[in-house]
Amino acid sequence: MTDSTLVADEVTPEQHKRLRWALVLISLAQLMVVLDSTIANIALPYIGTDLSIDQANLQWIVTGYALTFGGFLLLGGRLADLYGRRLIFMVGVLVFATASLIGGFAQNEAMLLSARAFQGLGAAMASPAALALITTTFPAGKERNRAFAVYAAMAGVGAAVGLILGGWLTGLDPILGLEGWRYTFLIVVPIGLGAAVFAPRFFDESERHSGWLDVPGAITGTGALLAIVFGLSRAGQQEYGWDATSTVVSLVVGVALLGIFLLVESRVEHPLMPFRIFRSKNRAAAFAVMMIVPAAMFAMFFFLSLFIQLVVGYSPLHTGVAFLPFSIAMIISATAASKLIAFVDPRYLSGVGTLLSAAALYGFSRITVPEDPTSILASLPASMGGQGAALGADVSYWTQVLPFVVLMAFGMGLNFVPLTLVAVHHLRAQDTGIGSGVLNTMQQVGGALGLATLSTVSLHFAQTRADEIAPAIAAAAPQLDESALGQLASLGSFTEGATMAFLVGSLMMLAASAIVWLFLDVKHEELATEAAPEGVGVH
Repeated sequence: MTDSTLVADEVTPEQHKRLRWALVLISLAQLMVVLDSTIANIALPYIGTDLSIDQANLQWIVTGYALTFGGFLLLGGRLADLYGRRLIFMVGVLVFATASLIGGFAQNEAMLLSARAFQGLGAAMASPAALALITTTFPAGKERNRAFAVYAAMAGVGAAVGLILGGWLTGLDPILGLEGWRYTFLIVVPIGLGAAVFAPRFFDESERHSGWLDVPGAITGTGALLAIVFGLSRAGQQEYGWDATSTVVSLVVGVALLGIFLLVESRVEHPLMPFRIFRSKNRAAAFAVMMIVPAAMFAMFFFLSLFIQLVVGYSPLHTGVAFLPFSIAMIISATAASKLIAFVDPRYLSGVGTLLSAAALYGFSRITVPEDPTSILASLPASMGGQGAALGADVSYWTQVLPFVVLMAFGMGLNFVPLTLVAVHHLRAQDTGIGSGVLNTMQQVGGALGLATLSTVSLHFAQTRADEIAPAIAAAAPQLDESALGQLASLGSFTEGATMAFLVGSLMMLAASAIVWLFLDVKHEELATEAAPEGVGVH
């Protein structure tokens, strides 16, 4: 099955069994990669205490992973094309598993942050290779659609499961002398090792294509992505923002390197990122929408997890469980999309999916909490002189949150499956890895850009609201010191900022929907075959 030429009707029962196990391996690898984007988030305070990491550096546990993951995706995708997708997949999951093991036993800040960076590097190799393996292992039609559905579902399931596992493991008493947070790293080690061991059994190696690695392109392209992702991460943090020197310098350097990268790619014989993969209008539209869709999903997890803890008053584990319906609904919708794509054009599936996602984000933007500062004061934790356990405790998860979580999941499933299919279909065999790398890069950079933008929106409106209510709170509670008043005003204004971020996110999804309806014009019949329709070249 090297660079698959099978069609669905030719799959024998034995081959079907092999494909099923191949899908299990790809799913576990993708789950592992996505899981580690969120699993350590809840454990950050415990990690900081145990390893004496100050608050300013804690964010690097999250940013370091995102930075190397997003920065090396193009390189990982091209390596898969040149040296074999199975080989690079195996190297990627082994690097990831080894880094996770080191992170689980880290004794200091430098050791942990280095481990997180190498986790990102391993993910950048494994993720595009896994996506490329789907296109070269699974025949076009029902088998490939199902594989893409499972792969797409892992994006949402992994993030939600990461929150649940992170909350549960962090709360465990020490096991074998190891604190619970360490198991947020160790839990993925057997997954990575298992994927590497069984890959040769269920995947044929892809054809290794000719050409040298584009070293100038690798250096400038990777440097550009690292700088841009770093700058966007800083822009979305309250202590830095868009006007911070480090943010501006990083983004300027990133854009400059990106310009050099594009110049290099237009002149070398074997470019790291061949421009031919963008010639298809449909693929370009899919790439564009896949920059926006993850931004909306990341924003939902980020703001909603904070809202559920700070406003509704859920514990970390309870917060993770609150996202479980998202995982279930995502699996259902992705499975439905994989079946519908055989009869319905991607434009309609993704068009409806983007509209559902926009509606969900708009629903989140309508969440309200008590406006009266005295109501906010009454819900203060006892440690600050109040009586309640959470700010705005009358917010109902079941009526104000859950319906839109489920709606968002259905929208995401209808988006990811058809867009992923369109993005990698009809690529040349030698470009499948880099095409997958570009798709993953769009998701990572789009997610970072979207979250940075929405965080800025949230901070602006939250600060405005805090300035409005701070005097009233000070008058109603003269016993509170300045620090307590500031904390209370921030809590009281958080919902204002979060709901505005959701509203802007909804508008972003409407823009994505417009791109889909206007520019995505591939027929579902084309996705069921390897052959391009008459008169259409394979790009």
